[in-house]
Amino acid sequence: MTSTATVSQAVAGVSGTRTPISVASPRKSVSKLLANIVLVIVGACFLLPLSWLILGSLDTGATYQTQIPQAFSLDNYVAVLSPELTFIPLLNSLLLSTGAAVVTVIAALLAAYPLSRYQSRFNKPFMYGVLFGTSLPITAIMVPVYSLFVQLNLLDSLPGTIFFLASSSLPMAIWMTKNFMDSVPISLEEAAWMDGASSMRALRSVVIPLMRPGIAVVGIFVFLQAWGNFFVPFILLLSPDKQPAAVSIYSFFGQYGAIAYGQLAAFSVLYSIPVIVLYVIVSRGIGGSFALAGSVKG
Repeated sequence: MTSTATVSQAVAGVSGTRTPISVASPRKSVSKLLANIVLVIVGACFLLPLSWLILGSLDTGATYQTQIPQAFSLDNYVAVLSPELTFIPLLNSLLLSTGAAVVTVIAALLAAYPLSRYQSRFNKPFMYGVLFGTSLPITAIMVPVYSLFVQLNLLDSLPGTIFFLASSSLPMAIWMTKNFMDSVPISLEEAAWMDGASSMRALRSVVIPLMRPGIAVVGIFVFLQAWGNFFVPFILLLSPDKQPAAVSIYSFFGQYGAIAYGQLAAFSVLYSIPVIVLYVIVSRGIGGSFALAGSVKG
């Protein structure tokens, strides 16, 4: 008995002074290795086209293959930096994308507010209808839309194209905006109502400032959709001076037998710069809004 107790005390003392060593199981190591391999493959799928884009834009003899240039040059950028090829199409893209984002965000806020704040038996069927609208392929409705634009004399019109881009993005924007608005406590609006504020005043003064991160997400989502949209402007805008950059790539580089890969890569790099700048500006601007929204929710 005494020897057994002594051994138990010794073991307890050793276990109290030493931390247990955790040995990872072989199954966890294999799963971690597989996850890293998958991440490397996914990263390579993004990095290889990006490397061709950067290297090809600096290579005067660029081809469809990814290769290091024998001599780095900016001649491709000089060739595409012209008003007809770059500046006017990029300005048209900014007008279309910004206009569609502004119209969509305003309409989504006005549509999501009653869906989020007022209970009705029509809310769920309406949301299902909105969800159905997000699944409609844009190519399937372009024939009646083109006929409608011809009848309304809106063909080759930038405002008409902006409103159509906004309407095509509105179903998903309403769904996203409602989810963001549901996270804003209704008690804050009730306090504003007690002070005599109307529903629209509460929406403008209380709800919108607290859901600025969500509004930014919706705006960026719509902006990116409109920025990369090729089919709609290609059908609805006929004048070359009104077409965005997504269409000018096709119209310029597709009219010759041989594709100028270097100029195409240089134009693509310039085409992506406004989106990157927008992302950096918005990500820095809404950092404080995320903290404010989190503190209010907590």
